[in-house]
Amino acid sequence: MTAVQKPVKAVPRGVWLLLVLALLLQVAWQTSRPSETARAQALPSAPSRQALQLAALGEPVALARLTMLYVQGFDEQAGVSVSWRELDYPTVIGWLQRVLELDPRGQSPLLAASQVYGAVGDPVRTRLMLDFVHARFAEDPDRRWPWLAHAALVAKHRLHDLPLARAYAHDIRLHATGARVPAWARQLEIFILEDMNELDGARALVGGLLDSGQVTDPRELKFLSERLQQLTQQQQNHSTGR
Repeated sequence: MTAVQKPVKAVPRGVWLLLVLALLLQVAWQTSRPSETARAQALPSAPSRQALQLAALGEPVALARLTMLYVQGFDEQAGVSVSWRELDYPTVIGWLQRVLELDPRGQSPLLAASQVYGAVGDPVRTRLMLDFVHARFAEDPDRRWPWLAHAALVAKHRLHDLPLARAYAHDIRLHATGARVPAWARQLEIFILEDMNELDGARALVGGLLDSGQVTDPRELKFLSERLQQLTQQQQNHSTGR
């Protein structure tokens, strides 16, 4: 015999209305709740050199890359974006220094200092980063000259501090003497002297480079000779008031 199935009773309309009303109340309550305010966390001080060396477990370059990613990603925190100019720059510099200590041949910390953190519209913070690049340049001039050259351009065009730009260019000329250092980097000081209207100094510098015997490339010798003639002509025109 086939069992007789009992008809399923429909859900009363009033129950559906209560369910819809409860759902609407739940949505309204959730949207009316005050949202939690995300607060930016300050960048902590960098660990000691010894602590990082222990943490590296024999892989300092890998840890240097991870540390750099941590520092560069700190401006994006959960629910909040931190402006670079809101960071504590001495603390940032401490982290960049630790990364260089882990990987002295790495270029990322100096690139970030000169082209990222040094690009904020705050002269005080920019100078801090340029000073950091300058100090670290002396440890490996033939590899780190590009960042000091960029620092010289930042000092010239953003800070409008030609003496500072010249100081950086001067150190490049004196200390970045490797075969892979391009001629324009060694000659950067000449152009800054011209911008400073120091024509005598520029002429003396070009003449010194020609007489030093350090310049052997025929194209560079030709350029310097032509530049010396141009500077001499400019100086004569300046003297005669033309």
